[in-house]
Amino acid sequence: MTLDLSKAKKLIESYSGKKGILIPLLQDIQKEYGFVPNEVVKLIAKAFDMYPSKIYGVLTFYTQFYTTPRGKHTIKVCQGTACHVMGGKALLDYISDKLEIDDGETTHDGLFSLERVACLGCCGMAPVIMVDKEFYGGCDFKRIDQILQRYKEKEDN
Repeated sequence: MTLDLSKAKKLIESYSGKKGILIPLLQDIQKEYGFVPNEVVKLIAKAFDMYPSKIYGVLTFYTQFYTTPRGKHTIKVCQGTACHVMGGKALLDYISDKLEIDDGETTHDGLFSLERVACLGCCGMAPVIMVDKEFYGGCDFKRIDQILQRYKEKEDN
């Protein structure tokens, strides 16, 4: 995949001469590309005279940043206490097997990314998954199949 770096270069220029810019710049880069590409890390390092390892330290410390392309839809599976007791781990394993990806990975077609999360704050609806910004409570394997199918059908239309 060839990456258009012109947008990244413009963003980097807009932060030139400013202090404390790394996190806001990385947020803007991710907003533009959906993740922070390695090529852009190199551009940032050169432009601001810093080691790429410093940038990767920030990228890997904060869970908001991604260094690989994300799927069109992100599935978050709650692993909080209530969800865990109600089968959250089994749901995560089921989705992982169904989509043939592990936590933090993206399907080959780029449709879904899977994330295990500590808590979605919906304990009364346990077990819960979240797809993009939609919450789905009381999930079981059948409901997971229906949810995944709905998102796949949206892409086919």
